[in-house]
Amino acid sequence: MLLIAAGWIIILLVGGGIALERTLTGQVQQSFDEQLGYLLNTMIVISEVGPDGEVYFIRPIGEPRFLEPNSGMYWQIAAEGREGFESFSLGAQPSQSLWDRTLQPQGDHVDHEPHFYDNNQFPEEPLRVVERTVILPESDTRWTFMVASARENLDAQITRIRSILVWSFAALGLGLFGMAVLQSYYGLLPLRRIRAAIQRIRTTGSNRVSDPLPLEVQPLVEEINMLLAHSERQAEEARTHAGNLAHALKTPLTVVNNAATAHAPDLADTVIREARAMRRHVDHHLARARAVGRRSVGHARTTVWDSAEAVRRAVERLYPDVRFDIDGNREVRVAIERQDLDEILGNLIENAAKYGGGSVFVTIDAEREAERCVIWVEDDGTGIPEEERIRIFDRGARLDTDKPGTGLGLAIVRDVAEIYGGSVELGESEDLGGLLVRLILPRAA
Repeated sequence: MLLIAAGWIIILLVGGGIALERTLTGQVQQSFDEQLGYLLNTMIVISEVGPDGEVYFIRPIGEPRFLEPNSGMYWQIAAEGREGFESFSLGAQPSQSLWDRTLQPQGDHVDHEPHFYDNNQFPEEPLRVVERTVILPESDTRWTFMVASARENLDAQITRIRSILVWSFAALGLGLFGMAVLQSYYGLLPLRRIRAAIQRIRTTGSNRVSDPLPLEVQPLVEEINMLLAHSERQAEEARTHAGNLAHALKTPLTVVNNAATAHAPDLADTVIREARAMRRHVDHHLARARAVGRRSVGHARTTVWDSAEAVRRAVERLYPDVRFDIDGNREVRVAIERQDLDEILGNLIENAAKYGGGSVFVTIDAEREAERCVIWVEDDGTGIPEEERIRIFDRGARLDTDKPGTGLGLAIVRDVAEIYGGSVELGESEDLGGLLVRLILPRAA
Protein backbone atom coordinates (compact mmCIF):
# COMPACT_ATOMS: atom_id res chain seq x y z
CA MET A 1 0.00 0.00 0.00
CA LEU A 2 2.77 2.45 0.90
CA LEU A 3 4.79 1.61 -2.20
CA ILE A 4 1.76 2.14 -4.42
CA ALA A 5 0.95 5.41 -2.64
CA ALA A 6 4.56 6.60 -2.96
CA GLY A 7 4.62 5.68 -6.66
CA TRP A 8 1.42 7.56 -7.43
CA ILE A 9 2.50 10.58 -5.38
CA ILE A 10 5.79 10.76 -7.28
CA ILE A 11 4.11 10.33 -10.69
CA LEU A 12 1.41 12.94 -10.01
CA LEU A 13 3.74 15.48 -8.41
CA VAL A 14 6.41 15.12 -11.11
CA GLY A 15 3.80 15.43 -13.85
CA GLY A 16 2.06 18.34 -12.15
CA GLY A 17 5.38 20.03 -11.35
CA ILE A 18 6.58 19.80 -14.94
CA ALA A 19 3.30 21.21 -16.24
CA LEU A 20 3.30 24.02 -13.65
CA GLU A 21 6.98 24.82 -14.31
CA ARG A 22 6.38 25.11 -18.03
CA THR A 23 3.34 27.31 -17.45
CA LEU A 24 5.12 29.69 -15.04
CA THR A 25 8.36 29.92 -16.97
CA GLY A 26 6.38 30.42 -20.14
CA GLN A 27 4.49 33.29 -18.52
CA VAL A 28 7.72 34.90 -17.29
CA GLN A 29 9.36 34.59 -20.69
CA GLN A 30 6.23 35.86 -22.42
CA SER A 31 6.23 38.96 -20.18
CA PHE A 32 9.91 39.45 -20.90
CA ASP A 33 9.28 39.13 -24.64
CA GLU A 34 6.37 41.57 -24.47
CA GLN A 35 8.68 44.23 -23.05
CA LEU A 36 11.17 43.66 -25.87
CA GLY A 37 8.32 43.73 -28.40
CA TYR A 38 7.08 47.02 -26.96
CA LEU A 39 10.52 48.60 -27.40
CA LEU A 40 10.78 47.19 -30.93
CA ASN A 41 7.39 48.67 -31.90
CA THR A 42 8.41 52.00 -30.38
CA MET A 43 11.55 52.03 -32.53
CA ILE A 44 9.55 51.30 -35.67
CA VAL A 45 6.95 53.97 -34.87
CA ILE A 46 9.52 56.77 -34.31
CA SER A 47 11.65 55.80 -37.32
CA GLU A 48 11.61 57.72 -40.58
CA VAL A 49 13.76 57.78 -43.71
CA GLY A 50 15.80 60.91 -44.23
CA PRO A 51 16.62 62.69 -47.49
CA ASP A 52 19.76 60.60 -47.83
CA GLY A 53 17.81 57.35 -47.54
CA GLU A 54 18.96 56.72 -43.99
CA VAL A 55 16.82 55.95 -40.91
CA TYR A 56 16.60 58.36 -38.00
CA PHE A 57 14.42 58.65 -34.89
CA ILE A 58 12.05 61.55 -34.65
CA ARG A 59 12.21 61.40 -30.84
CA PRO A 60 14.16 59.51 -28.17
CA ILE A 61 13.13 55.93 -27.35
CA GLY A 62 12.89 56.66 -23.65
CA GLU A 63 14.95 53.72 -22.34
CA PRO A 64 18.03 55.09 -20.48
CA ARG A 65 19.83 51.72 -20.53
CA PHE A 66 20.30 52.13 -24.29
CA LEU A 67 22.69 55.01 -23.48
CA GLU A 68 24.85 53.13 -20.92
CA PRO A 69 27.66 50.95 -22.40
CA ASN A 70 27.24 47.21 -21.77
CA SER A 71 24.04 47.82 -19.82
CA GLY A 72 22.36 44.67 -21.11
CA MET A 73 19.80 46.52 -23.30
CA TYR A 74 20.67 47.01 -26.97
CA TRP A 75 19.10 47.98 -30.27
CA GLN A 76 20.33 47.92 -33.82
CA ILE A 77 19.01 48.67 -37.31
CA ALA A 78 20.55 46.92 -40.29
CA ALA A 79 19.75 47.51 -43.96
CA GLU A 80 19.22 44.50 -46.21
CA GLY A 81 21.65 44.27 -49.07
CA ARG A 82 24.41 46.13 -47.34
CA GLU A 83 27.60 44.26 -46.74
CA GLY A 84 27.43 42.20 -43.57
CA PHE A 85 24.44 44.19 -42.40
CA GLU A 86 27.03 46.42 -40.75
CA SER A 87 26.38 49.68 -42.63
CA PHE A 88 24.04 51.92 -40.67
CA SER A 89 22.54 55.33 -41.32
CA LEU A 90 24.13 58.32 -39.74
CA GLY A 91 20.83 59.24 -38.09
CA ALA A 92 20.17 55.78 -36.66
CA GLN A 93 23.36 54.41 -35.23
CA PRO A 94 23.34 51.28 -33.01
CA SER A 95 22.58 51.96 -29.40
CA GLN A 96 25.42 53.40 -27.35
CA SER A 97 25.06 50.42 -25.00
CA LEU A 98 26.57 48.16 -27.70
CA TRP A 99 29.70 50.25 -27.60
CA ASP A 100 32.07 48.59 -30.06
CA ARG A 101 30.05 45.42 -30.56
CA THR A 102 27.58 44.52 -33.29
CA LEU A 103 24.53 42.29 -33.25
CA GLN A 104 24.41 39.68 -35.97
CA PRO A 105 20.82 39.30 -37.27
CA GLN A 106 19.48 36.02 -38.63
CA GLY A 107 19.68 37.10 -42.26
CA ASP A 108 18.53 33.82 -43.81
CA HIS A 109 14.86 34.80 -43.74
CA VAL A 110 12.48 37.75 -43.62
CA ASP A 111 10.43 38.38 -40.47
CA HIS A 112 7.30 40.38 -41.16
CA GLU A 113 6.22 39.68 -37.57
CA PRO A 114 8.35 39.98 -34.43
CA HIS A 115 10.72 37.02 -34.15
CA PHE A 116 12.05 36.12 -30.70
CA TYR A 117 15.07 33.90 -30.19
CA ASP A 118 18.07 33.30 -27.94
CA ASN A 119 21.44 34.58 -29.09
CA ASN A 120 24.78 33.41 -27.74
CA GLN A 121 26.84 35.76 -29.88
CA PHE A 122 28.43 37.19 -26.74
CA PRO A 123 29.67 34.16 -24.71
CA GLU A 124 29.82 36.12 -21.48
CA GLU A 125 26.34 37.58 -21.97
CA PRO A 126 23.54 35.38 -23.41
CA LEU A 127 20.88 37.52 -25.07
CA ARG A 128 17.19 37.38 -25.79
CA VAL A 129 16.58 39.02 -29.16
CA VAL A 130 13.51 40.20 -31.06
CA GLU A 131 13.81 41.29 -34.66
CA ARG A 132 11.49 42.34 -37.44
CA THR A 133 11.94 43.30 -41.10
CA VAL A 134 10.18 46.52 -42.08
CA ILE A 135 9.93 48.67 -45.23
CA LEU A 136 9.48 52.24 -44.07
CA PRO A 137 7.43 54.82 -46.02
CA GLU A 138 9.26 56.57 -48.88
CA SER A 139 11.89 53.80 -48.93
CA ASP A 140 12.33 50.56 -50.84
CA THR A 141 14.97 49.21 -48.46
CA ARG A 142 14.18 46.40 -46.06
CA TRP A 143 15.32 47.38 -42.63
CA THR A 144 15.89 44.82 -39.87
CA PHE A 145 15.05 46.29 -36.47
CA MET A 146 16.58 44.41 -33.52
CA VAL A 147 16.18 44.80 -29.76
CA ALA A 148 18.23 42.59 -27.45
CA SER A 149 18.36 42.15 -23.69
CA ALA A 150 20.65 40.11 -21.47
CA ARG A 151 18.99 36.92 -20.19
CA GLU A 152 20.53 37.22 -16.73
CA ASN A 153 17.40 38.53 -15.02
CA LEU A 154 15.14 36.21 -17.02
CA ASP A 155 17.25 33.15 -16.21
CA ALA A 156 17.41 34.19 -12.55
CA GLN A 157 13.61 34.40 -12.35
CA ILE A 158 13.20 31.00 -14.06
CA THR A 159 15.80 29.45 -11.74
CA ARG A 160 14.02 30.87 -8.70
CA ILE A 161 10.65 29.60 -9.91
CA ARG A 162 12.08 26.11 -10.49
CA SER A 163 13.75 26.10 -7.08
CA ILE A 164 10.51 27.11 -5.36
CA LEU A 165 8.59 24.44 -7.28
CA VAL A 166 11.12 21.72 -6.46
CA TRP A 167 11.20 22.47 -2.74
CA SER A 168 7.46 23.04 -2.42
CA PHE A 169 6.57 19.88 -4.35
CA ALA A 170 9.15 17.88 -2.39
CA ALA A 171 7.59 19.11 0.87
CA LEU A 172 4.13 18.36 -0.52
CA GLY A 173 5.24 14.86 -1.54
CA LEU A 174 6.73 14.15 1.88
CA GLY A 175 3.56 15.48 3.53
CA LEU A 176 1.33 13.31 1.35
CA PHE A 177 3.49 10.24 1.97
CA GLY A 178 3.43 10.98 5.68
CA MET A 179 -0.35 11.17 5.55
CA ALA A 180 -0.43 7.86 3.66
CA VAL A 181 1.78 6.30 6.36
CA LEU A 182 -0.47 7.64 9.13
CA GLN A 183 -3.59 6.54 7.26
CA SER A 184 -2.18 3.04 6.76
CA TYR A 185 -1.03 2.85 10.37
CA TYR A 186 -4.32 3.94 11.89
CA GLY A 187 -6.36 2.16 9.22
CA LEU A 188 -4.66 -1.16 9.97
CA LEU A 189 -4.64 -0.62 13.72
CA PRO A 190 -7.81 -2.74 14.20
CA LEU A 191 -6.02 -5.67 12.53
CA ARG A 192 -3.18 -5.36 15.04
CA ARG A 193 -5.78 -5.33 17.79
CA ILE A 194 -7.25 -8.52 16.31
CA ARG A 195 -3.77 -10.06 16.26
CA ALA A 196 -3.30 -9.12 19.92
CA ALA A 197 -6.70 -10.61 20.74
CA ILE A 198 -5.76 -13.86 18.98
CA GLN A 199 -2.48 -13.93 20.91
CA ARG A 200 -4.46 -13.58 24.14
CA ILE A 201 -6.65 -16.46 23.02
CA ARG A 202 -3.54 -18.59 22.54
CA THR A 203 -1.89 -17.57 25.80
CA THR A 204 -4.81 -17.13 28.21
CA GLY A 205 -7.16 -19.84 26.96
CA SER A 206 -9.94 -17.46 25.93
CA ASN A 207 -12.16 -18.82 23.19
CA ARG A 208 -13.57 -15.65 21.57
CA VAL A 209 -12.49 -12.23 20.27
CA SER A 210 -14.57 -9.93 22.46
CA ASP A 211 -12.69 -6.61 22.08
CA PRO A 212 -14.78 -3.71 20.71
CA LEU A 213 -13.63 -3.08 17.15
CA PRO A 214 -14.76 -0.81 14.26
CA LEU A 215 -17.66 -1.89 12.09
CA GLU A 216 -15.34 -2.32 9.08
CA VAL A 217 -13.55 -5.29 10.68
CA GLN A 218 -16.52 -6.66 12.61
CA PRO A 219 -17.36 -9.22 9.87
CA LEU A 220 -13.78 -10.52 10.12
CA VAL A 221 -14.13 -10.81 13.89
CA GLU A 222 -17.39 -12.70 13.48
CA GLU A 223 -15.78 -15.11 11.02
CA ILE A 224 -12.86 -15.65 13.40
CA ASN A 225 -15.24 -16.33 16.28
CA MET A 226 -17.21 -18.79 14.13
CA LEU A 227 -13.94 -20.48 13.13
CA LEU A 228 -12.94 -20.72 16.78
CA ALA A 229 -16.35 -22.14 17.64
CA HIS A 230 -16.05 -24.64 14.79
CA SER A 231 -12.58 -25.68 15.94
CA GLU A 232 -13.87 -25.99 19.49
CA ARG A 233 -16.73 -28.19 18.33
CA GLN A 234 -14.34 -30.35 16.32
CA ALA A 235 -12.03 -30.71 19.31
CA GLU A 236 -14.96 -31.58 21.53
CA GLU A 237 -16.19 -34.10 18.96
CA ALA A 238 -12.72 -35.64 18.81
CA ARG A 239 -12.55 -35.89 22.61
CA THR A 240 -16.03 -37.37 22.78
CA HIS A 241 -15.23 -39.74 19.95
CA ALA A 242 -12.04 -40.93 21.63
CA GLY A 243 -13.82 -41.26 24.98
CA ASN A 244 -16.69 -43.25 23.48
CA LEU A 245 -14.30 -45.58 21.70
CA ALA A 246 -12.24 -46.09 24.86
CA HIS A 247 -15.38 -46.72 26.89
CA ALA A 248 -16.73 -49.15 24.26
CA LEU A 249 -13.50 -51.14 24.21
CA LYS A 250 -13.00 -51.11 27.97
CA THR A 251 -15.79 -53.56 28.81
CA PRO A 252 -14.86 -56.27 26.23
CA LEU A 253 -11.20 -56.03 27.24
CA THR A 254 -12.16 -56.39 30.90
CA VAL A 255 -14.25 -59.48 30.11
CA VAL A 256 -11.42 -61.07 28.12
CA ASN A 257 -8.87 -60.23 30.84
CA ASN A 258 -11.06 -61.70 33.58
CA ALA A 259 -11.71 -64.86 31.57
CA ALA A 260 -8.01 -65.30 30.84
CA THR A 261 -7.04 -64.67 34.48
CA ALA A 262 -9.58 -67.20 35.71
CA HIS A 263 -8.57 -69.78 33.06
CA ALA A 264 -12.23 -70.05 32.07
CA PRO A 265 -13.03 -73.16 30.00
CA ASP A 266 -14.93 -71.04 27.44
CA LEU A 267 -12.05 -68.59 26.98
CA ALA A 268 -11.91 -69.09 23.22
CA ASP A 269 -15.61 -68.42 22.75
CA THR A 270 -15.37 -65.39 25.05
CA VAL A 271 -12.44 -63.94 23.09
CA ILE A 272 -14.23 -64.46 19.78
CA ARG A 273 -17.46 -62.88 21.05
CA GLU A 274 -15.77 -59.87 22.62
CA ALA A 275 -13.46 -59.40 19.62
CA ARG A 276 -16.54 -59.17 17.40
CA ALA A 277 -18.01 -56.57 19.73
CA MET A 278 -14.81 -54.56 19.63
CA ARG A 279 -14.72 -54.89 15.84
CA ARG A 280 -18.24 -53.45 15.65
CA HIS A 281 -17.24 -50.45 17.74
CA VAL A 282 -14.06 -49.86 15.73
CA ASP A 283 -15.99 -50.03 12.42
CA HIS A 284 -18.54 -47.55 13.69
CA HIS A 285 -15.95 -45.03 14.87
CA LEU A 286 -13.88 -45.43 11.71
CA ALA A 287 -16.94 -44.70 9.57
CA ARG A 288 -17.66 -41.59 11.61
CA ALA A 289 -14.03 -40.43 11.44
CA ARG A 290 -13.94 -40.89 7.66
CA ALA A 291 -17.11 -38.82 7.30
CA VAL A 292 -15.69 -36.00 9.44
CA GLY A 293 -12.45 -35.99 7.46
CA ARG A 294 -14.18 -35.89 4.08
CA ARG A 295 -16.55 -33.16 5.24
CA SER A 296 -13.63 -30.86 6.10
CA VAL A 297 -12.07 -31.22 2.65
CA GLY A 298 -14.64 -29.03 0.85
CA HIS A 299 -18.14 -28.79 -0.51
CA ALA A 300 -19.17 -32.15 -1.95
CA ARG A 301 -21.85 -32.72 -4.58
CA THR A 302 -23.42 -36.12 -5.15
CA THR A 303 -26.40 -37.08 -7.28
CA VAL A 304 -28.81 -39.06 -5.07
CA TRP A 305 -30.29 -41.11 -7.94
CA ASP A 306 -26.90 -42.42 -9.07
CA SER A 307 -26.00 -43.48 -5.53
CA ALA A 308 -29.38 -45.14 -4.94
CA GLU A 309 -29.14 -47.08 -8.24
CA ALA A 310 -25.62 -48.28 -7.39
CA VAL A 311 -26.73 -49.44 -3.93
CA ARG A 312 -29.83 -51.16 -5.39
CA ARG A 313 -27.70 -53.16 -7.85
CA ALA A 314 -25.38 -54.28 -5.05
CA VAL A 315 -28.21 -55.27 -2.65
CA GLU A 316 -30.09 -57.13 -5.42
CA ARG A 317 -27.21 -59.60 -5.58
CA LEU A 318 -27.60 -60.34 -1.86
CA TYR A 319 -31.42 -60.46 -1.91
CA PRO A 320 -32.50 -61.52 -5.42
CA ASP A 321 -36.08 -62.24 -4.29
CA VAL A 322 -36.72 -58.68 -3.04
CA ARG A 323 -38.44 -56.16 -5.34
CA PHE A 324 -36.84 -52.70 -5.41
CA ASP A 325 -38.52 -49.51 -6.70
CA ILE A 326 -36.83 -46.09 -6.95
CA ASP A 327 -38.81 -42.98 -7.86
CA GLY A 328 -38.56 -39.21 -7.57
CA ASN A 329 -36.18 -36.47 -8.68
CA ARG A 330 -33.35 -37.80 -10.83
CA GLU A 331 -31.30 -34.57 -10.88
CA VAL A 332 -31.17 -33.51 -7.25
CA ARG A 333 -27.72 -33.38 -5.66
CA VAL A 334 -26.83 -33.30 -1.97
CA ALA A 335 -23.83 -31.81 -0.16
CA ILE A 336 -22.29 -35.10 0.92
CA GLU A 337 -19.46 -37.28 -0.37
CA ARG A 338 -20.51 -40.11 -2.67
CA GLN A 339 -18.86 -42.78 -0.51
CA ASP A 340 -20.69 -41.59 2.62
CA LEU A 341 -24.02 -41.37 0.80
CA ASP A 342 -23.48 -44.90 -0.53
CA GLU A 343 -22.82 -46.12 3.02
CA ILE A 344 -25.95 -44.41 4.39
CA LEU A 345 -28.26 -45.67 1.62
CA GLY A 346 -26.56 -49.07 1.71
CA ASN A 347 -27.39 -49.52 5.38
CA LEU A 348 -30.98 -48.32 4.97
CA ILE A 349 -31.78 -50.30 1.82
CA GLU A 350 -30.06 -53.44 3.04
CA ASN A 351 -31.93 -53.27 6.36
CA ALA A 352 -35.20 -52.81 4.45
CA ALA A 353 -34.42 -55.83 2.27
CA LYS A 354 -33.24 -57.95 5.22
CA TYR A 355 -36.06 -57.22 7.65
CA GLY A 356 -38.86 -56.42 5.23
CA GLY A 357 -41.35 -58.72 3.60
CA GLY A 358 -39.95 -58.59 0.04
CA SER A 359 -40.62 -55.07 -1.18
CA VAL A 360 -38.47 -51.95 -0.81
CA PHE A 361 -39.57 -48.55 -2.08
CA VAL A 362 -37.13 -45.57 -2.27
CA THR A 363 -38.48 -42.09 -3.01
CA ILE A 364 -36.27 -39.06 -3.67
CA ASP A 365 -38.30 -35.97 -2.82
CA ALA A 366 -36.87 -32.48 -3.45
CA GLU A 367 -38.62 -29.35 -4.57
CA ARG A 368 -36.81 -27.07 -6.99
CA GLU A 369 -36.39 -24.19 -4.51
CA ALA A 370 -35.99 -26.31 -1.38
CA GLU A 371 -32.68 -26.32 0.53
CA ARG A 372 -33.18 -29.89 1.74
CA CYS A 373 -33.53 -33.23 0.06
CA VAL A 374 -35.76 -35.88 1.69
CA ILE A 375 -35.15 -39.56 0.90
CA TRP A 376 -37.87 -42.04 1.92
CA VAL A 377 -36.95 -45.72 2.37
CA GLU A 378 -39.99 -47.98 3.01
CA ASP A 379 -40.47 -51.72 3.37
CA ASP A 380 -43.39 -54.09 3.95
CA GLY A 381 -42.02 -55.75 7.07
CA THR A 382 -43.27 -55.66 10.63
CA GLY A 383 -41.75 -52.25 11.32
CA ILE A 384 -40.40 -51.00 14.64
CA PRO A 385 -42.60 -50.16 17.62
CA GLU A 386 -42.71 -46.46 18.40
CA GLU A 387 -41.19 -46.92 21.86
CA GLU A 388 -38.16 -48.66 20.33
CA ARG A 389 -37.45 -46.11 17.54
CA ILE A 390 -35.09 -44.04 19.67
CA ARG A 391 -33.18 -46.95 21.24
CA ILE A 392 -32.61 -48.60 17.86
CA PHE A 393 -30.06 -45.85 17.00
CA ASP A 394 -27.81 -46.93 19.87
CA ARG A 395 -24.65 -48.78 18.92
CA GLY A 396 -25.22 -52.54 18.93
CA ALA A 397 -28.99 -52.29 19.42
CA ARG A 398 -30.88 -55.04 17.52
CA LEU A 399 -34.54 -56.00 17.62
CA ASP A 400 -34.28 -59.15 15.49
CA THR A 401 -31.42 -61.31 16.79
CA ASP A 402 -32.31 -64.24 14.55
CA LYS A 403 -30.67 -62.60 11.52
CA PRO A 404 -26.95 -61.79 11.30
CA GLY A 405 -25.85 -58.23 11.90
CA THR A 406 -23.80 -55.89 14.04
CA GLY A 407 -26.50 -53.51 15.21
CA LEU A 408 -24.49 -50.52 13.93
CA GLY A 409 -26.32 -49.76 10.66
CA LEU A 410 -28.74 -47.12 11.91
CA ALA A 411 -26.18 -45.68 14.34
CA ILE A 412 -23.77 -45.11 11.43
CA VAL A 413 -26.59 -43.61 9.34
CA ARG A 414 -27.51 -41.17 12.09
CA ASP A 415 -23.95 -40.12 12.92
CA VAL A 416 -22.84 -39.63 9.30
CA ALA A 417 -26.01 -37.73 8.41
CA GLU A 418 -25.59 -35.41 11.38
CA ILE A 419 -21.97 -34.75 10.47
CA TYR A 420 -23.15 -33.31 7.15
CA GLY A 421 -25.96 -31.33 8.78
CA GLY A 422 -28.73 -33.84 8.08
CA SER A 423 -30.99 -36.02 10.18
CA VAL A 424 -32.84 -39.32 10.11
CA GLU A 425 -36.30 -40.16 11.44
CA LEU A 426 -38.26 -43.41 11.77
CA GLY A 427 -41.95 -43.87 11.18
CA GLU A 428 -44.58 -46.23 9.75
CA SER A 429 -45.11 -46.63 6.00
CA GLU A 430 -48.70 -45.83 4.97
CA ASP A 431 -48.38 -47.62 1.63
CA LEU A 432 -46.40 -50.77 2.54
CA GLY A 433 -47.18 -51.00 6.25
CA GLY A 434 -43.60 -51.56 7.37
CA LEU A 435 -40.83 -49.27 8.53
CA LEU A 436 -40.46 -45.80 7.03
CA VAL A 437 -37.04 -44.13 7.25
CA ARG A 438 -37.02 -40.41 6.46
CA LEU A 439 -33.47 -39.24 5.61
CA ILE A 440 -32.97 -35.47 5.34
CA LEU A 441 -29.78 -34.14 3.74
CA PRO A 442 -28.72 -30.62 2.69
CA ARG A 443 -28.91 -29.93 -1.04
CA ALA A 444 -25.80 -28.93 -2.95
CA ALA A 445 -25.70 -25.38 -4.29
